[in-house]
Amino acid sequence: MGAIPSEGDSEQVIFRQYLDAVGLQGLASAEAAGLHTSEWYALSLIAFHGTLSSGELATRTGLTTGATTRLIDRLERAGFARRTADPDDRRRVIVEPVPDALGRIEEVVGPARRHVAEVLAHYTPEQRALLFDYFARAAPAFRAATEEIRARAAGNRRGRTRKTAPPE
Repeated sequence: MGAIPSEGDSEQVIFRQYLDAVGLQGLASAEAAGLHTSEWYALSLIAFHGTLSSGELATRTGLTTGATTRLIDRLERAGFARRTADPDDRRRVIVEPVPDALGRIEEVVGPARRHVAEVLAHYTPEQRALLFDYFARAAPAFRAATEEIRARAAGNRRGRTRKTAPPE
């Protein structure tokens, strides 16, 4: 017979199920839009910010500049984004969303928005304020964790590529 989870374990299970559900919804949304998850995330960034330089997009996604160029190519071919020249620096490429294509994204995320709105409707304004305070604080925490994970992974990749001296 398994151990009865403690209150802390129960919270961890609930939080893990929540994160998994959010991740799964993101995967399903990307698939429904005909995009890979990295393209879905990049399009979300572009739509949120309105425009990003290709360098800013590379930094925010954690991709190399070459991988970012290929990602932008795929978003352009799919009709979701376009490149324009920066009016202040013609050497710099700006990526912007294609407004007509964003309607297709709204259709994809509509079910998630509707279901989450139904959940939020069960909370008082004070409780929603607390939830949104959590979201506002948790988003930067997840971004910081992402940077730590990427830095550690990059360090591990560099360590594997180095030859080590044979033991004496």
